[in-house]
Amino acid sequence: MADLNEHTVTDAAVAQMANTPDPRLREIMESLTRHLHAFAREVKLTPTEWLAGIDFLTRVGQACTPYRQEFILLSDTLGLSRLVNVMDDRENRVGEATETSLLGPFYRENSPRFEYGQSIATRAKGPEMIMFGKVVDEAGNGVPNAIVEVWQTDAEGAYDLQANDPEVMDMRGQYRTDAEGRYAIRTLIPLGYSIPMDGPVGELVRKQQRHGFRPAHIHMLIGAEGYRELVTALYLGNDPNIDSDTVFGVSESLVVNLATGLNESPDPSVPSVRYDFQIAKRAAHDKSGRVGADPSKIAAE
Repeated sequence: MADLNEHTVTDAAVAQMANTPDPRLREIMESLTRHLHAFAREVKLTPTEWLAGIDFLTRVGQACTPYRQEFILLSDTLGLSRLVNVMDDRENRVGEATETSLLGPFYRENSPRFEYGQSIATRAKGPEMIMFGKVVDEAGNGVPNAIVEVWQTDAEGAYDLQANDPEVMDMRGQYRTDAEGRYAIRTLIPLGYSIPMDGPVGELVRKQQRHGFRPAHIHMLIGAEGYRELVTALYLGNDPNIDSDTVFGVSESLVVNLATGLNESPDPSVPSVRYDFQIAKRAAHDKSGRVGADPSKIAAE
C-alpha cells in the first residue's frame, strides 16, 4: 500500500482506469481526472468549497425535468456548449457551411409540419416577420426537400414551454424546401430574454454579476440526406444585448436586420429577412450527420 500525496494520488486514480475496454472512454476519463486534480491543486480547493460544488451540481440535476435541462444551461453559460459545437462542426463537415450556433435547452423533437409561408405562431400574438431564402450546397445550388426546423420565443420573450402547458407546441415547426431549395417562414418578431434565473445556474450567474440575457434570435436546424446537419440561429442586430450574449452564441455572420419591401418576400409589406443557409457534405466517418438529436425521434416523412 502506497502513501498517496497531493500529486501521486492523480497517477493512482488514472492507473485504476487503465483497463477500461473502451479506448475513447479511457482517454476521456483519464484526461478529465488529471485536469480536475490539477484544477483542485491550482485553486487550493478546500473541503468546504468541494462540498459546496457537489451541492451545486446536485441542485443542477434536481432542477432538470423532461421540459427543462439545467445542465445544458450550465454548459451554455460556461461557454462549453459553444466550444464543443465549434470543434464538432470543424471535425465532421467537409467544405464551407453557414456558421453554427447553439442548439440550446429549448429544442423539441417532433414539432408540427408547415407548408411554405405558413406561420408557426398558432397561439401567440404579436408583430409579424418573415424569413425566406434558400438552403444551398457549397456550389450555391438549391438543396431540394431539406428539412428546416425552427423554434423561438414569442413576442414577449417566452418559449412555448414557458408560456403554455408543456404539452403544447407553439412558435416552432418544420418545413421542407421546394424543388429549388427555397423556404419561407412566417412568424412573430422574437424578443430577447433572460435565461431561467430561478435555478442554481441563475443563482451562479447573479453571483458573477452577469445580466443573464440572450439577444433576440430564431433557432434553425437544417438537414438533408448526405449533408452535415446545420444547427444555427439568426440574431436581430438591433437587440441591446447583441454584443454580450450570456451563452456566447452570437457570430457576426448570423446577425440580421429586418426590412420591408423585399421583392422576393412572400409578403413584402411584412418586415422580412432574406437568408441563404449553406450546408456541407458530411465527413465519411460521420455516419449520421445528426447533431444534438436522436434521428429515430424526428418525425418521419
